[in-house]
Amino acid sequence: MAKRDPYEVLGVGRDASAEEIKKAYRQKALQHHPDRNPDDYAAEERFKEAAEAYSVLADPEKREAYDRFGPEGLRGESFGGFNSSIFEDFEDILGNFFGFSFGLGDVFGGRQRREPERGRDLSLELEISLEEAAAGVDKEISLNRSEVCPVCQGRKSRPGTRPSACPTCGGRGQVRTQQGFFTLARTCPQCRGQGDLVTSPCDECRGTGVRRNTSSLHVRVPAGLEDGTRLRIAGGGEAGGRTMRPGDLYVGIKIKPHEFFGREGSHLVAEITISAVQAALGITAEIPTLDGTEKLRIPPGTQSGEVFRLKGRGIKDVNSRRLGDLFVKVSVRTPKDLSREEKAAWRKLGEMRGEDLEIIARSKVVKSRTKTRVDKP
Repeated sequence: MAKRDPYEVLGVGRDASAEEIKKAYRQKALQHHPDRNPDDYAAEERFKEAAEAYSVLADPEKREAYDRFGPEGLRGESFGGFNSSIFEDFEDILGNFFGFSFGLGDVFGGRQRREPERGRDLSLELEISLEEAAAGVDKEISLNRSEVCPVCQGRKSRPGTRPSACPTCGGRGQVRTQQGFFTLARTCPQCRGQGDLVTSPCDECRGTGVRRNTSSLHVRVPAGLEDGTRLRIAGGGEAGGRTMRPGDLYVGIKIKPHEFFGREGSHLVAEITISAVQAALGITAEIPTLDGTEKLRIPPGTQSGEVFRLKGRGIKDVNSRRLGDLFVKVSVRTPKDLSREEKAAWRKLGEMRGEDLEIIARSKVVKSRTKTRVDKP
């Protein structure tokens, strides 16, 4: 029986791009795949026909030969004459959707290897002080997680015994089904891809290969990390089994509020309060820093709200490693509850400065002349 035109099979024009051909094939393959149509033999034939058509149009040399000479251009190699790149396209287009592979090991003489699964990732929050965040710190944390069973070393079987090969897949971990010109390989439903079955489970872990255990883990917090940063510790998560890579641990950094400092990136901010006399005459203030104190000269006549900078007294930037600065805001405190003598002294100071202390500020009420217009219905 003559084969149909591959363009007709996939429902694309002769000027279709490679991406359009791949998209059309995927739609046909999903529509006619045997797993979706288990009782329809015609669907299986249409599935194979679509794969054969794609094998021609996805290969530039075969497509050119077919376009120039028709089916005669492919004489000597059937529509199903595949190369490795075509199989890779099949894997890319269908593999993830259906959860099968195309048995490339069987086709090219190798052996399929099942990619080991990995353990579950874990996450936790680690609270540190601002001083620890600035300098960096090593922390020991207690973590309850699944670890490889110390008795069977993750083999799941009782020591001295061995698992037996899975009778369903013959120890391969995959069940293969012939679909026309290529082989479909699925994860074995009985051994779940492991290739063997545990007949004498370990008493310690009950045949799981892992057990719950509380252990200590070292966490290195680099200097300069900001609040909310997440650290990834490879292999710090749950164990998956003897042949499985453990999951990762994600540590969220929480920095406790500081009693004196705020933080803006690599800079620190602080506020000090001085009296009106100190602001007028100027003082030298001792300012706390993360590693001691530093003197700050506040000049005479400083106004409330003015900000002074102590260079290099902030936090080291985690990327550039440059030190930020410490910005100090000055708040001037006005005295309250003055005694009679203090009031007299302040009044005397005001008179000496020529200030009229009897002026009363009056609010001038300005009547609005704006008229309100009311629209009649």
